[in-house]
Order: sequence, then C-alpha cells, then structure tokens
Amino acid sequence: MTLGQDITGINGEQFTQDWKAWRTGWEQWLIAPHGWLSARSLHWLDDTPRRYPGLPGLWSQDHDEVVIDPEETTMAFDGDSFTTMRRLAPAGARDDQRVAAGELEIGITYRGTYMIVVYDPDASTRLNFRGVPVFEPNPEWVLTGHYEPYKSSGQIELDSVDPGLSRHTYDSPGLVHVQHDRHTYTLQMLRSHGRLNTVFADDTSGVTTYSAGRSLEIGEVGKDGQVHLDFNRAVNLPCAFSDNFPICPVPPPGNRLPFAIKAGERTPREKTG
Repeated sequence: MTLGQDITGINGEQFTQDWKAWRTGWEQWLIAPHGWLSARSLHWLDDTPRRYPGLPGLWSQDHDEVVIDPEETTMAFDGDSFTTMRRLAPAGARDDQRVAAGELEIGITYRGTYMIVVYDPDASTRLNFRGVPVFEPNPEWVLTGHYEPYKSSGQIELDSVDPGLSRHTYDSPGLVHVQHDRHTYTLQMLRSHGRLNTVFADDTSGVTTYSAGRSLEIGEVGKDGQVHLDFNRAVNLPCAFSDNFPICPVPPPGNRLPFAIKAGERTPREKTG
C-alpha cells in the first residue's frame, strides 16, 4: 500500500498549465445555460399534482415514479418528446436526470422521495456570476492514497446543509486511505454519475473556504488500488453558490480533516460580498 505525497516527476509548469485548462473547463460548465449556476428553484414532489412558479405542467410522485402532465406543453426526456402525461421511473438511475421544457431544464433526483430542480438560463446566480476565488496550484497537494472497496456496494446517510431537511442516502462504494504529515486518514467515498468522489471539510472550512465543505472527484483506480487525490481540483458544493441547493451533503465525521488544505476553490464571492 502506497500512501502519502507522491509528486516525483511532476513538471511544475505542465502541472500549472493542466490545472488552468481544467479551471477554464470547470467554470465554463458552471456558467453553461443549464449548469449549477442556473438553478432557480427546488421542489419536493408528493402524490398531489402541483404547479410550480414559472414551471409548465403538473408534477407529482406516484410510488417510485415521477408523473408529469405537460398540459400540452412540449417536453422531452432522454431525447423523447411528449405533450401528454408521462411517467418516469429514474429512482435507480443517476442523479439530476433532465427534462427539457422550452428554455428550462428540470433535474430529477431521488432522495427517498423525488425532488426537482429548475434550471433557468436567466437565473440571477448565473447572470451575476463573478468567478470563483482559488488557491494557487501547488503540486504538493496531490496526494496518493489507497482505495479499499466494500465487498458489496454500500450506502451512507448524510445530513444536508439545511438542518430542517431529513438525511439523504448516497451510494458509498468504499474508502480511501491517505496520509498527510505522517498521519493516515480515511475518507468515505461516494459514487455519482459513475465516478468516485468525496465530500470533505478541513481547517479552512468557514475561514477561507465554504463552511459546509467541498467536493473532490477521484481519478481512476489503479490495478493495485492506488488513487490520486488532487486537492487543487477541490470544488465548492452547489449550495455554496445558491440557496436553491439546500440538499448538499454534509461531510461525514471521518471526512473532517484536522489540517488546512490550502488548495482548490475558496468561498465564492457571492457568499463573501
């Protein structure tokens, strides 16, 4: 098992260029017409068909299905257009599956019950976006860890940043053991859109970075279980940009690291004024 920092052979100039290219792509995704910054509202569905402000049609939940009555508005899901009642059952599929309705997209996610997020290109959070402050890239914050998958895929319940919401269940396929300053830490992994990621907090949380924590996508797992954690690519959770995302997960206790990770995204300007 190889743990700890492994920056041998990293070319500093190339590392910075790669990071800058990644940052450009990430911010372009953020400000895309239907990216995170376009989130306008979030609604929880129940068994009563309801209209929501600025959203066409009637929306409800029937057991494990989302029921949409477009009321003759043209909508589309997975490339299939419809204007009459449609039942969708994406509970076991990936998060944030999108229904298109004119200029809007409606993301569907299952957290014990269905929620929908309305993505609007004219959302103020998108139109007023001023960029994300970041720490300067530093190869020393590329750590090498070891991935330990569970024998069978597990799940974990995490609190939301809004304490008024119930806990939500996430797929958790395993753990990553990583070393820093001669101490070994174990991070709980999540799986989203088929990729490993983790949510974490550290001693910068609430000081120079978003108080609820940040997320980090993990690279591919090597044959020996080796993984690289590039904290220079740690990003803010969606709720850091908008109060329309109160369902962001709070890091589990083991993912609260007792040192300052001065790498990755800092607190968004929208939260600092």
